Amino acid sequence: MLPFARVAIVGMGLIGSSLARAIRAAMPTVRLVVTDADPAVRARVLSLNLADDVADGAGAAAVDADLVVLAVPLGAFAAVMAEMAPELAPGAIVSDVGSAKGIVLDVLGPLMPPHAHLVPAHPVAGTEKSGPDAGFAALFEGRWCILTPPTGADPAAVAQVSEFWTRLGSKVEVMDARHHDLVLAVTSHIPHLIAYSIVGTASDLEGVTEGEVIKYSAGGFRDFTRIAASDPTMWRDVFLSNKDAVLEVLARVSEDLSALQRAIRWGDGDTLHSRFSQSRAIRQAIVEAGQDTAAPDFGRNAQE
Repeated sequence: MLPFARVAIVGMGLIGSSLARAIRAAMPTVRLVVTDADPAVRARVLSLNLADDVADGAGAAAVDADLVVLAVPLGAFAAVMAEMAPELAPGAIVSDVGSAKGIVLDVLGPLMPPHAHLVPAHPVAGTEKSGPDAGFAALFEGRWCILTPPTGADPAAVAQVSEFWTRLGSKVEVMDARHHDLVLAVTSHIPHLIAYSIVGTASDLEGVTEGEVIKYSAGGFRDFTRIAASDPTMWRDVFLSNKDAVLEVLARVSEDLSALQRAIRWGDGDTLHSRFSQSRAIRQAIVEAGQDTAAPDFGRNAQE
């Protein structure tokens, strides 16, 4: 038996459109209703045939839905929830795909009607691309989806959302929201912040070097530019929403960079070799865990 008969998705960017495609593929009998704030995106979704219905707004999409998934930037959650709340059916579950979870509980919790359930979720998957054309059904396969239900959440609702993501090919973990935010600050948010910083520095230098930074970009810089090409609105909201954890981890990163700076200054090769070896072992563990490929050049095609 399917966990939900009618699902609504609010926001049809990379994650929302991938979710729609994945539902179509894994649960084709689910009635799927979607919406997006941008009329052009709604029109494109219609032409791509990603859903059974495309609603004009979040409130209309939420009517009679068993599950409503917010796939909009975190900064839009309050406005979307205020629009949806009067339309939520008894027993409806509200979830999301946001990259920070403490803010979801803080913002959505007070706006939830007593007859509905809140079960936040974070599928740890994505690419640097955005928009409804960027989505693909296999995005969540073999990836983790972290659920961060509030204290006292209905166990049946949590189980339904867990089953939903399992059917989409994800591995599901339940975690405290604040702990999630600290973990993701390390594994996702700070790497993006560093990428934005490095690429910004290179942009400043490009004028000095007459384009040589871009002309001679090596693999490392190229990979930073891929990460830094991610949706700026989404990532602005992530950093502002998870600022405590990000600042905590950023302070530690700054200390570690200072230690490496000292090692380079004083010619301390042992310290450098030890840290690089540790990092190499972590990379190998990620590959062995099935979270990336060991193929040369990360499995890219030569033309990519």
